[in-house]
Order: sequence, then C-alpha cells, then structure tokens
Amino acid sequence: MIKKYISPFIKSYILAWLIAFLLVISSVFLSSISFTEAFKNFVELLSYSQFIIGVHILSVVLFILFLIILYFKGVFKTKGVKTMGKQIFVKVMLPILLILLIYNATVYVNTNENYKFKWDYTVENKSGNSKDLYVKDGKHRGMSVFGWGRNSNKGIDTLVKNNVEWVAVVPFTYQKNETTIAMTTPDVIGQWSRRDSIFINSIKTIHSKKMHVMLKPHLWMSEGWRSNITLNSDSEWDTWFASYRSNMLHYAQMGEKYNVELLCIGTELKTSLKKQPKKWLQLIKEIKTIYHGKLTYASNWDGEYKNVEFWNQMDYIGIQAYFPLTENENPNLETIISGWNKHIKTLESLSITYDKPILFTEVGYRSDASSTIKPWEWSEFTSVLTKKKSDETQLLAFEAMFKTLWDKEWFKGAYIWEWDNRTQPDSKYMSLNFSPRYKPAQNVIAKWYGKSIK
Repeated sequence: MIKKYISPFIKSYILAWLIAFLLVISSVFLSSISFTEAFKNFVELLSYSQFIIGVHILSVVLFILFLIILYFKGVFKTKGVKTMGKQIFVKVMLPILLILLIYNATVYVNTNENYKFKWDYTVENKSGNSKDLYVKDGKHRGMSVFGWGRNSNKGIDTLVKNNVEWVAVVPFTYQKNETTIAMTTPDVIGQWSRRDSIFINSIKTIHSKKMHVMLKPHLWMSEGWRSNITLNSDSEWDTWFASYRSNMLHYAQMGEKYNVELLCIGTELKTSLKKQPKKWLQLIKEIKTIYHGKLTYASNWDGEYKNVEFWNQMDYIGIQAYFPLTENENPNLETIISGWNKHIKTLESLSITYDKPILFTEVGYRSDASSTIKPWEWSEFTSVLTKKKSDETQLLAFEAMFKTLWDKEWFKGAYIWEWDNRTQPDSKYMSLNFSPRYKPAQNVIAKWYGKSIK
C-alpha cells in the first residue's frame, strides 16, 4: 500500500523544487537582473531554513492534492460521475466556499471604515514641475520611493503633484543574517551594474523635474535586524566593515557623478557604531574626498543617536522617527499631538547639543487603528484578518506630526515611508500598510508639503 504512494510523493517533491526554481529565476524578467545573478540567488536561498521549509510544505500540499485527485478518481470508477460530483461538492467545494465566506466577511468587517474624507484638490501641484520651496525654507519635503522601473516618469509626476520635492532613492545591499561576516559588494567600485542603472535613470528623471535626491543605501537581511549585527572577533568586524566600505564608496561615487544632493552614509547600524567608531570616522573622510554634497546618517528613534560620534561631521542629524505616540487604538488628534511632547524636547536638545538640524530620514504610519502605538511594526500578510483598518488614524498621525514639528527652525523635514510606484488605486481598500498612496493621508501630506514656512 505504501509503495503505491512513493512514486507520486517523489514526483510532488521534485515538482515543488521545480516551481521554487522557476519562481526565483523569473526575477530575470521582473527585476532586470541576469540569469547568472538569479541562479546565484537560488543557490543562496538553499542555505535558508525558511526557504527549505517552504518548499517542503509546497511538496506536501501538492501530494495532498494528488491524493484528493486519486480518491475521486476511485469514486468515479466505482460509483460513477454523479456520485463523484456530489462528493466533490460536499467534501471540497462546500468547505472552500465556507472558508471564502468567513474570509470575506472578516475582511469586510476589518476594512469597512466609517470615515468620510473630503479630498482637497486645491492643494495639489498641477504645474508639472516642483515648486522647489526648499530654496525658500530649507525643508525636505521627502518621500521614500520604491518600485523604480526603467521608465519612472509617471511615478515622479505623481510625486510632484503631491508637492514632494525630495526623493529617497534606496538601493539595497544584502547579507543573510546578524552573524554574516560580509555583505554583497559591487564587482568594481564605481562601475555600474544593470541594477545600478535603474537608480541612475531615476535620479536623472527626478532632477529633470527640479526635484532633489537623497541617496540612501539600505542593508537588507533575510533574518534579523541590521541594528543587531553580532560578530565573534575584531577580524570578523574588520571583514564586515570592509564590505560595507566598498558599498558606501560605490554609492558615494554615484552620488558625486550624478549630482545627488544628500547622501545617507548608513541606516540603523547601532552595533557597528559602538564597535567601530574610528572606522566610521575614517570612512567619512574617504567619502568626503569623493562626494561633495551633504551628508547624514539615519539613526533609530530608540536611542541609537546617542551612540553616533560623528554628528559634527554630518549636515543633518538623521532620525528614523517611529516614536510611540499613544497607548490606545483610534486616538484623536489631540492625543497624538500630546504624545509628541517628550520626543520634541529630546530632539530639540539633541539639535542644540550638536548645533545641527534634525531630519527625519524615515517616518511613517500604517493605516490601521493601532499605528500610533508601535509605528515601527510592519503589517503582516494576515493583518487584514487580525487588525482594523483605519485611514483616519494614519491621516491624524501625519497631521499631528506636521502640526507639532513643521514650523520648528531646527526641524528640516521628513521622508515619508513608503511610496511604491507600482501601487494600484484599488489596493487602498484592503491596504493596512505604510503606504499613504491613494489614501487620505496622501492629501494631508500634499497640503503640508505645499506650505512654505517663510
């Protein structure tokens, strides 16, 4: 009996791996990378337990589907098509319909928000070019933008329409986890890859609209958080920093060559700051021999900024501003504003201490009812089933931030997290993520970004 299922299980297992391989290789068409790079990515994934577990789960699902087909094939042979049809309906279709009904009902309850917002089209910029209010008041009206393609004109036009004047272009470097000794590096520093060309074209297009660029390389990890990198020896740290240095010098050259106005030299690398302060100072010296624009570092809101020993070498004190603002869901505007009070004092004191302006290198809020409690948390795939959508909370969170900070002399602006050029209008109905696009928060951001302080 068992032998009967061995062959189908092996075939299911092989099919699962084939599907996984094809999905990874499809990135050749979706991400404009070479087949060799895609194959290397597949080989790299073989070292990840989550990937291996995922493939095994897929193989089990495929095998179960085979057993179901085998069962109904037997029913057909012994009892005929009519009985088989009835059993398919009762044992397969009915449970699926019930699951879909429960799912749709849950999603409807969680996403049906009794909130009416009147869009103000008068705040939008319909000129086609940035107003460049930055020249008047020095404020960064920024947005962290993703989903760049080889033709990014349409996406940038939408940003201009919403009074965005600064765009954070975010290339990703990569390492597996918190104990990986070195990250990926460019083949040759200053020699642009196909992937680099996408960012370069975006920078050119942004500049053509009289907008400004912050080039902000991010270290991405499949497991863990870059702020908690933990290595075993000084030599391992030296190896890690050498790989980081290669990436930063690469992007410093890109920034210089394509007239990028602001370069962010790092994001949330707390353990490296503590372990390697002299190496950071040396790296900054090297960067300044290559790149002649302004510099910042993106320190996390939770106190990382206290470990930065080179603020005097930066033009801005960069903060990843995911400060907790309330304790309860669905807060009103006054409660959120009140939540900013202690953070304002800390930020102002920090600015005075170093005689440097504060720049929010990231700030964002999910469109769910609890987004001001722990703003740094990401939406999960299942959030639409477990959380209550609230475009109103997202809108009020941004309104509170602008009301509290926008007119402060020491505050020089913000980069909203996050804007995806690939977002479709219909996605707003079920989206509980950070994106303000097509949501009321977009209009509030456009309103405040359209105001000149002076």
